[in-house]
Amino acid sequence: MELKGIFKDEDERVFFSVSPSRSSARLAERYGYKPYIVERLASALGSLEEVEELLEWNEIPLPETIRCNDYLTTCSRLYESLAQKGFRLSLVPWLPHGIEVIEAPISVGATHEYLKGYYYIQDPGSMLPVYILEPGEGELIIDMAAAPGGKATQILQLTRDRALLIAADISRRRMKALRSHMQRMGFKSYVALRVDSTTLPSKLGRGVADKVLLDAPSSGEGIIRKDPSRKTSRDPKDLYEIHYLQLRLLLAAVDLARDEGIIVYAACSTSPEEGELVIDRLLRLRRDVEVLNTRWEGVGSRGVTEYLGLKLDEEVAKCLRLWPHRDGTEGFFICKLRKLG
Repeated sequence: MELKGIFKDEDERVFFSVSPSRSSARLAERYGYKPYIVERLASALGSLEEVEELLEWNEIPLPETIRCNDYLTTCSRLYESLAQKGFRLSLVPWLPHGIEVIEAPISVGATHEYLKGYYYIQDPGSMLPVYILEPGEGELIIDMAAAPGGKATQILQLTRDRALLIAADISRRRMKALRSHMQRMGFKSYVALRVDSTTLPSKLGRGVADKVLLDAPSSGEGIIRKDPSRKTSRDPKDLYEIHYLQLRLLLAAVDLARDEGIIVYAACSTSPEEGELVIDRLLRLRRDVEVLNTRWEGVGSRGVTEYLGLKLDEEVAKCLRLWPHRDGTEGFFICKLRKLG
């Protein structure tokens, strides 16, 4: 489906026609960002004061976190075992299986516990979409951007390896990593497909999945705490292309879901172009999908409903945003949807 050109001209100015203010430009120069990022953050957050707070938080490296694989061990046993090796750890209070690594005597990817599959190295916000998806035993679940396997292994962990997971991704290298993680962590109930996921409805059929997860390819603005190069590595044209890829993937996700099926859309970004605006446009294109209240105790804010002079569908307020300065995480957007019959 050709999407470009079907929306109103004023919508496109969020990508190409926004000139940063002098204040935004000064703040961008101070922290080493492209000015357009700071201007957009100011519109999303409502004040440059809060933007500066976010930029300060992005200067603090993201703590390393791991997800305990309680399919093979217990979290208390894993915690004890790593503590005995000299790791300083702390439980993440709002994540059922999250453990923060405060201090590590060796790399967290080089322990016997890691090699045995007892944990996966995963950022805290990245764990949330699968909990919000609520995968169940016996369900057919599609992970549309599954590699290298963080969320795919989490789906099978939560279902005790008793769901049928179709793990799809376009990258050969990352799919190799996914298979390796599945084997390491003891999971077998999956089919790995290397494919352009926008084509999945034509390959698998429409209305086949109980649940669909799309953690979409993104600009990476949400992981600046891990990768400062993201401050300057993209421009508005990149954001425009990423937005339309995300929308095409999400339209395919809706097609894949059965009636009353659940879709969770996520993007590791602080940019509304990759979150709220994707959902807003989906709601304009489709009448067979509704936004569900997406909340998680202990973290998160409502979705942005006004942005750069655009009034978005009020339903996007039901979506969930993680902001580094508010939640201590990477930047993330998560929205739970239901396919209507």
